[in-house]
Amino acid sequence: MTPAPAPGGVDRLDDEDFPAYSMGRAAELLGVTQAFLRSLDAARLLTPQRSEGGHRRYSRYQLRIAARVRELIDAGNPLEGACRIVILEDQLAEAQALNATLQHALDAHEARDPQCP
Repeated sequence: MTPAPAPGGVDRLDDEDFPAYSMGRAAELLGVTQAFLRSLDAARLLTPQRSEGGHRRYSRYQLRIAARVRELIDAGNPLEGACRIVILEDQLAEAQALNATLQHALDAHEARDPQCP
């Protein structure tokens, strides 16, 4: 018999927005400096949550964003440009998801009433 998960325990680790990583661990995982992560905070691209002690805590989602910015900088883009590209990519992904949802709803509606314009 599998034990029930502890409330707020392991399940949180499946949440990509759960702030599971300290700044040091995040920098290590990404192969960047802590100063790089602070620069993303200063640029207002990432706003990590804070621990009770005031230390930055990063989520998996934020690590993916930071990794993408690093890729863009490594490709020759300035930090400001890389941040703007990431923001636009995120907005595009949201718009595409909304479009897919609306298209699905339209397809379902047309399947019920083919005469509907």
